[in-house]
Amino acid sequence: MTSIFREALGEDFQRLHPMLQKRFGVGVDFGYACIGSGTFGEVKRGAWWTVPFLRLGAFRNILFPDRGTNVPFTIENYPYIDGLGRETVTFVRTLRMSPRRIRRFDATMIYSPEQGRIIDYLGTHQHLATGLDLKVLTDGSLYLTSGTQRFYEGIFGFTFPASLTGTAELHEAYDEIRQVFTVRMQVRNPRFGFLFGYSGTFNCEFPSMTSTGLPDHLRPIREESRQ
Repeated sequence: MTSIFREALGEDFQRLHPMLQKRFGVGVDFGYACIGSGTFGEVKRGAWWTVPFLRLGAFRNILFPDRGTNVPFTIENYPYIDGLGRETVTFVRTLRMSPRRIRRFDATMIYSPEQGRIIDYLGTHQHLATGLDLKVLTDGSLYLTSGTQRFYEGIFGFTFPASLTGTAELHEAYDEIRQVFTVRMQVRNPRFGFLFGYSGTFNCEFPSMTSTGLPDHLRPIREESRQ
């Protein structure tokens, strides 16, 4: 096995900044996780009419309506084999919006040989699935965009019209001068514009997986086989 990002990027993986190679190189065979902690300088959302949509996403740790500045956060990337036999990596972001309010984005990612790209399952129950397009920029940073979103529950499955969903754009880099990772993400709707976003910096630790397995709080409640 190899890491899911190595599979998806192929030879372009070597063009990533070395620190990004380590960050996105987590895999079961490599024996380590990536735990980031830092601060979002700004967490913002769109106009008032986006609030019901964002509140709905908060029920399953997909999106939320809160805004803030200088928000502490962590991101936990653990590789593991899921119940369907797929190598999976957690992308769980936990934000401390205030002393009493914690918000989470839950995502788990796999590499799909059939589609030749990463599939991102969103939320605690993997109800939403979207393919990710990855691009390594000339400065060694990573640019990611999400594709069509599909909803799965029981026997039901359908593709959302683009007008009812948001496209995520994420840019991650490594700042050599400050020696920190930088991240910028926004979700936009083709008709209504900006929905949600954040930007900030963080540092990473790379704990060994030999002494610990996947923490229970990162495991999705339900696993979806459909892509």
